[in-house]
Amino acid sequence: MANAVRPFGLFRNLNAKIAAIPMVLTVIVVFIGCTLWTVIYSFTDSRLLPSSNFVGLAQYQRLWGTDRWNVSIGNLATYGILSLVFAFVVGFILAVLMDQKIRFENTFRTIFLYPFALSFIVTGLVWQWILDPALGLPKLAQDMGFTWFNFALLGNQKTVLYALVIAGLWQGTGLVMVLMLAGLRGIDGEIWKAARVDGIPAWRTYIFVVIPMMRGVFVTTLVIVASGIVRVYDLVVAMTAGGPGFASEMPAKYVYDFMFQRSNLGQALAASTVMLVTVFIFVVPWALYEFRQKRR
Repeated sequence: MANAVRPFGLFRNLNAKIAAIPMVLTVIVVFIGCTLWTVIYSFTDSRLLPSSNFVGLAQYQRLWGTDRWNVSIGNLATYGILSLVFAFVVGFILAVLMDQKIRFENTFRTIFLYPFALSFIVTGLVWQWILDPALGLPKLAQDMGFTWFNFALLGNQKTVLYALVIAGLWQGTGLVMVLMLAGLRGIDGEIWKAARVDGIPAWRTYIFVVIPMMRGVFVTTLVIVASGIVRVYDLVVAMTAGGPGFASEMPAKYVYDFMFQRSNLGQALAASTVMLVTVFIFVVPWALYEFRQKRR
């Protein structure tokens, strides 16, 4: 009887399964296929066009022996750590303030989230102008008589990364705030009533009760923000073009330059594979966490 029923199960929700065919084919061909192609050809000596000449780990040895790549990895680590820390802290504080049922909440939420609607190219150009010593904020401060004010971040190799962090936070903190606010709105109000009855301060309730209950929100936000950090490219191109020198070079820009400007496909694909592995480091734990939560 079970064998007789089983074939009919294939035809359940047939319209939905047919509608999902393009998406499934896209995933198989574009995502899985292109990923395998990238990994395979990263072990070849491909230049302008793909080559089948296998060279083993030569491209990876050259990659990690290149100062430019090592600098870009260090820059990405610095940019990523600062962006994650400040985005989470500022985003959570803004979400807490928004959760106090303030007036004009929708207006403030729109204002904070609006920069996220802009492309990183626009954000980079705007902040390049703001931080320009001859046109932007430093020039305005000098004209107002604050001759001691020196905020020339873009032209200094030691401070250019901080300029990128400021621009990135301006655009992305609003998204973190919205995600955190959604998590806070999902907290049962009875918890706050019990905390007030027991005389527990609000900050202790947030740290020891609310934040642990928002673990899923924090994990999801971490994956979204971290994957965007690994792929950061257009913000760098618009603001600094990787300069001065290679002080603000990023792995994504390294891949683009070697693929389209230097016609070194094998080296670019090796760098892309390293970036892919880095993204998997964040995505796989998140997927396992979500899967376990659903099973529970």
